[in-house]
Amino acid sequence: METLDLIDRKIVAELMRDATLPIAAIGEKVGLSQTPCWKRIQRLNDSGVLTARVALADPEKLGFGLTVFVGIEAPDHSAEWRAAFQKAIESLPQIMESYRMAGEMDYLLRVAVPDMAAFDALYKRLTDAVPIKNVTSHFAMERMKFTTAYPVDTRNR
Repeated sequence: METLDLIDRKIVAELMRDATLPIAAIGEKVGLSQTPCWKRIQRLNDSGVLTARVALADPEKLGFGLTVFVGIEAPDHSAEWRAAFQKAIESLPQIMESYRMAGEMDYLLRVAVPDMAAFDALYKRLTDAVPIKNVTSHFAMERMKFTTAYPVDTRNR
């Protein structure tokens, strides 16, 4: 893993806050001129530290008012089941995130859907696509905190 210096961490922090900032503005905030700042951003892209630049949208305003966290218990742990499960979740764009877990559940999914009927349809598609031992759904009532910015330590380590 590449070690990031203080300036790299500051650049990453600025980009996570607002990826639309011009390079000159980022450079000014981190104490670099435009060209060295651009070169560092290119290096951060090339090394995989920066993976994408996206716009964040309000799910409610897009009609995705229901967030569901779904715990999945697998019936077995074979490579075949894992491949079928991976294929199934990739085919369902309402599944926003998926994690293989340690502990009581094998997988945790974050699902965004318009309403309960849409979640029921997704549930049926998922359980028809692959055998599942147990599904536990938790419905979010309120999003109290949300960020995509990691707490990058900008102090010199």
